[in-house]
Amino acid sequence: MTRPSRPRIVLPIAPSESKLERDFPVAVVIGASRGLGLLMARELDREGFRVVIAARHQPELDRAAEELRADGARVATDVCDVADAGQVEALIERTEINLGPIEVLVCVAGVVQAGPLSALNREHFVEAINVMLWGPVNCGLAMAPRMRERGHGRIGVVTSVGGRISAPHLLPYSTAKFGAVGFTRGLRSELAGTGVTVTCAEPGLMRVGSHRRAKFVGNHGREFAWFATADSLPLLSIDGERAAVRIVRGILSGRAVVTVTPIGALAPRVDALFPNLTAGLLGLSTRLLPDDPGTPESGQTVEGWEARQRAPRPTRFLLDRVLRLSDEAAEQNNEPPGGAATEPTTTRDRRAPRR
Repeated sequence: MTRPSRPRIVLPIAPSESKLERDFPVAVVIGASRGLGLLMARELDREGFRVVIAARHQPELDRAAEELRADGARVATDVCDVADAGQVEALIERTEINLGPIEVLVCVAGVVQAGPLSALNREHFVEAINVMLWGPVNCGLAMAPRMRERGHGRIGVVTSVGGRISAPHLLPYSTAKFGAVGFTRGLRSELAGTGVTVTCAEPGLMRVGSHRRAKFVGNHGREFAWFATADSLPLLSIDGERAAVRIVRGILSGRAVVTVTPIGALAPRVDALFPNLTAGLLGLSTRLLPDDPGTPESGQTVEGWEARQRAPRPTRFLLDRVLRLSDEAAEQNNEPPGGAATEPTTTRDRRAPRR
């Protein structure tokens, strides 16, 4: 199930400089080149940490770091595929050699694949499990022994309410997230009494701009329309920056579980009390979502920015208005269509850093 390690050249982390001086503790955020991970990196800087942001693609990391440094953040970058245990271990080793002991490690890397079961294949599940289950396992197994030896540390894993209740048309995602919830909560129990805490963040829908880079199969345009709309409506979703603040504070305070939306807190409780009712409602929701057209194209996997273009013109017209908040979040959180280079957004009103 794990990917074999492959030879690669990794850019080393720059030695400590004035903005990365050792007077400040170190936090590592894996999956921080965009979206929620980028927002959490910014919040950790505000909390007084030197932050290492890691992800698979150096250009995205460079843009994210440029935006963070424009706000005065102490940040370094490193390339790491969270699905590769060797790369995760090497990242942690390099960071502790060059910057000092890691006080906080956050795994937020994720991938969203939306569509009906008939349009999915095994590779969708492999990708989801590699990133969102093996990713947290790799991070926990590499970091826990070091923190336990020092007698302190914080580990945070961003899972999802989709790891408590399997959401319609998101089966690979929920499969991986269920495993991540079990691992994270179990790791906390295993480390009880060591001074190391593990926090399981279980957010619901958040406006971070992820609809542009989510992946869709089946009726691409209609799948994008329902997913992106739900992801954007204020009554169903939460502002990404508010979510990042709550999750970071929960990790730093050592909480066992962090939920950031009312639905995220309520839905698992309803499911625990009335599982048959929940199953019926989820089944009904699935039947209301778009069917697989069964064409050769329906098996193609396309990112959200492209799926949006495949929607009918009237639907695109409505989406341009409904998705205003999510589109603004995408521009602010390094989520350009197709990963294209954009100028970092540094003009929005931000809270002053806490030093």
